[in-house]
Amino acid sequence: MAGTTALSLQQFIASLDKSCLPKILQVCSGVYFQGSIYELSGSEVCFSTGDLIKVIDIELLSVSCEDISNDEKFELPINHTGLFKVVPEDMPYTSVEEMVSLRPLDLESCLPFTFTNHSKITVGNFTLGAGRALTVLSIERREGEVDHVRCHVKGQQETSAEVCIPLSAQGEFKECESEERFTLREIMSSPCLCSRKFRFINTTKCDRPLVLCPIYQVHAIMSMRKNVLKFPSSLEVDVVDATELCEDVNFVTPLSLTEVFSQPEESFPAVVEILEVPETRSLFKCSWLSEMKLGSNLIFHKKSSTAMVLLSSLKSRKSQQFFLVSQQYSGRFRRRPREFNSVYELHVASSQAPALKVGVTRSCEEVEEEGLPALSVGDQLEVVRCETMRLPCESNKEQTQFVEALLCRRLQDPDDGDDDDDEDEDEVKQENGKEEIFLPLYMQGHFVEVLSDSKKYKLKDLGKEFSLPLNVKVVSRDTELEADPLTGFACLRIEAAMLEPTIQASFAHRPEHCFEIPTEWLSMSVHFTKDPLPWPSSQPPKCHLDRVTEVTDMFFYEFRKQGNSDAAPPPRPPKRNMSTSKSLKTPSKPSKKSIKKSSNKSVPSTELATLTLDSKRRPPAPPPPGILTGQPPPLVPRKHSAAEVTKGNARPNTYVQREDSKKKVDLPEIAPDVDSDHDYETVDETFVTILKAAQENVMFY
Repeated sequence: MAGTTALSLQQFIASLDKSCLPKILQVCSGVYFQGSIYELSGSEVCFSTGDLIKVIDIELLSVSCEDISNDEKFELPINHTGLFKVVPEDMPYTSVEEMVSLRPLDLESCLPFTFTNHSKITVGNFTLGAGRALTVLSIERREGEVDHVRCHVKGQQETSAEVCIPLSAQGEFKECESEERFTLREIMSSPCLCSRKFRFINTTKCDRPLVLCPIYQVHAIMSMRKNVLKFPSSLEVDVVDATELCEDVNFVTPLSLTEVFSQPEESFPAVVEILEVPETRSLFKCSWLSEMKLGSNLIFHKKSSTAMVLLSSLKSRKSQQFFLVSQQYSGRFRRRPREFNSVYELHVASSQAPALKVGVTRSCEEVEEEGLPALSVGDQLEVVRCETMRLPCESNKEQTQFVEALLCRRLQDPDDGDDDDDEDEDEVKQENGKEEIFLPLYMQGHFVEVLSDSKKYKLKDLGKEFSLPLNVKVVSRDTELEADPLTGFACLRIEAAMLEPTIQASFAHRPEHCFEIPTEWLSMSVHFTKDPLPWPSSQPPKCHLDRVTEVTDMFFYEFRKQGNSDAAPPPRPPKRNMSTSKSLKTPSKPSKKSIKKSSNKSVPSTELATLTLDSKRRPPAPPPPGILTGQPPPLVPRKHSAAEVTKGNARPNTYVQREDSKKKVDLPEIAPDVDSDHDYETVDETFVTILKAAQENVMFY
């Protein structure tokens, strides 16, 4: 910058020849523009002193018009339709050549124009007096001769003549106001016209002389800037031309990981520098992420599209963990049964894996009005297909509802073949010892998958043979990993499979320890350096790749949002009618299996709650005996002396008069019913006596 004259940016760009680009400019003074130091709509609005700007293109945007009488400025678009005419200069020209040189480059299109001479001109034998008006008709240039201008001269009494005046003729010449008209684009395309003053043809806009200056949109690049910058040349900043001094300057262009992935294969392997570290709340939870520091170097070995699966651990007291695993993982898996918390989940799983068999892990009571069948713990069901079932309504047989339900076969145990089938079987079918039942899709339940597969699988084989999601367990670790984080889990769930664009990377101090970076899930910026690779050119190291990457729950939720955006919600149960609300409270009919299991147990608690001596509803308690007689309670006798109290026993409390309830009611002996099918336990006689005494004495408490 030493020894170079600084110019304003607008002046430098206006004088710049587009064919000389690119040019490197250095900022001499900064600018603060439009109240922001950030980029606004892709335009750079702030420069600092010392910044280097590489101008690669300029585009004419508008024209700045300055009124020289009051310094007022305004802008006009380059496609403005108004016309302008040249304002003659106040200072005279000293030669014809100087006057002609200020005309546009395409002089022939601007002819004729008129000027006056303020001194005598002698051309050969012809003398022109002062104050004569001359109109330039053409310029004549001949080899070996002096260039001339052919002018038309008007004489007295409307006589005229043509005279050739050499361009080198000296004198005092002044341009006359011409009727020539120019557009803004024509004026800006001529360097000679740009230096002239103009006036609007339509004087109602402005009749004062104007100085026109072009405003360009500058396209440039800067170090550490990703995109091409676009800014107006009207910024108030001074610059110098530093093209020769900064020819070897490398303008660093930051690249995102997706932009790195779009680079050609020949760009790898390469050493890159981290310009922007990943976010603090990253989607990844792995060791190599914390080692990425600003300014540190990475080695990008290659790019590829990697087949991966997303694994999750089961929910427990500890936090749930998620893993992104490459299908090149060499460990072995064994299938584990899946758990389902609704019939809808069964429907989704059966649509992906037909002939699904499950076991019931929690009993369900039958609700006939809602179409819910009775299920007992241990029942095994085989899912057949999804059908439409009818829900009856007791109040009005015509008001029926149809819902989607899952047709299942109840698989009978071998010891269930001897049960007596005396129940009504209007809604079930029997085929080859298998009972068919309907499970509405809105039904809640607890089921577990029945598996008979003990085979060991590779990760890539599981995705080919089974539908996801799938529960698995690692039975043999990946021996190529230093520490396999998947071996400590009793059950893992394969959520989904994906094909991710990845970059195989490593740190410069450990080039053989590689890891895969999913480019679409990690936000960071790097740039390619010219540093050499840390190994001989013909001896690349043998890379050990980490095939398991732990991710956060945020990664799982973001992945779910992308995959299940159009998934339909589970169906709702049908609306209940008020007329059938009472019928829903009636005890449900238990299944045959539940009756068999409960036949040898004690009387249910609901029967004990309603148990009385005469098997009827308990009458209300009678009033106390004292109130029935209508007599006041007896007076309390005076207290005895202390000596009397110590001698005798304590007297009973006489405030409340009680009847001695020691009468025993002889209960009739009931002969046992031998022929009865019921197997209830008999109520003990002592328990009946205690219950009778409690009914009689409840009034006194």
